[in-house]
Amino acid sequence: MWALFLKEIRSFLSSLTGYMVIIIFLAITGLFLWVIPSESNILDYGYANLDGLFIIGSFVFLFLVPAVTMRSFADERKSGTIELLFTRPLSDFQIVWAKYLAAVTLVLFSLIPTLVYYITVYRLGIPSGNIDSGGFWGSFIGLFLLGAVFTSIGIFSSSISDNPVVSFVLAVVVSAFMYLGFEFIYSLEWFGSIDLFIKSLGISDHYSSISRGVVDTRDLIYFFSIIGLFLFLTKFSLSVRKW
Repeated sequence: MWALFLKEIRSFLSSLTGYMVIIIFLAITGLFLWVIPSESNILDYGYANLDGLFIIGSFVFLFLVPAVTMRSFADERKSGTIELLFTRPLSDFQIVWAKYLAAVTLVLFSLIPTLVYYITVYRLGIPSGNIDSGGFWGSFIGLFLLGAVFTSIGIFSSSISDNPVVSFVLAVVVSAFMYLGFEFIYSLEWFGSIDLFIKSLGISDHYSSISRGVVDTRDLIYFFSIIGLFLFLTKFSLSVRKW
């Protein structure tokens, strides 16, 4: 499994894919935080606050992560190398896990440089260090977990289609629904006493909770459960299509 993981990482970093993901993420978040006039612009807003990074970053990941994962299995099947993959002395789940971890590592690589934003705002604060560090680190963990969930959805989407574009669109739609769909249904107030339960099914509710700086075990269980669910569905999809 480790060999397959390293192969996937090398594949990302030996092509433009890995670098483009990191550059695009940093470019978009950087423009909104420092250049484009908006409430997210730290210099315009006048407060040592990085909330804009995590709002913008979540929507960038909504499209960027599916772009990374769309070829995970779709390309393997399209090129006919999927059979070679299954001849490795690995279980289906180990194959899924290796590809998933490689994509999540790329998500982490794109987040690490944003620590420069934290250091900059930390220094710009009056007095220096006047920033909600707990909120930042909670949001940082939350954004990573959000990216990890989107990755699991993207891997699953790639496993059920031979076409990378179809995989991309499916991953974006499912990720968007998981992130915002339940929140929208909750806002309609159609279900009365279970409205709050419906809201709790969505990623947004748990992402917002962690972003306040309090990492609740219930939120962690939610994120890991969603990741586990989509990885299991990926394994099931591969097992079915293999036959």
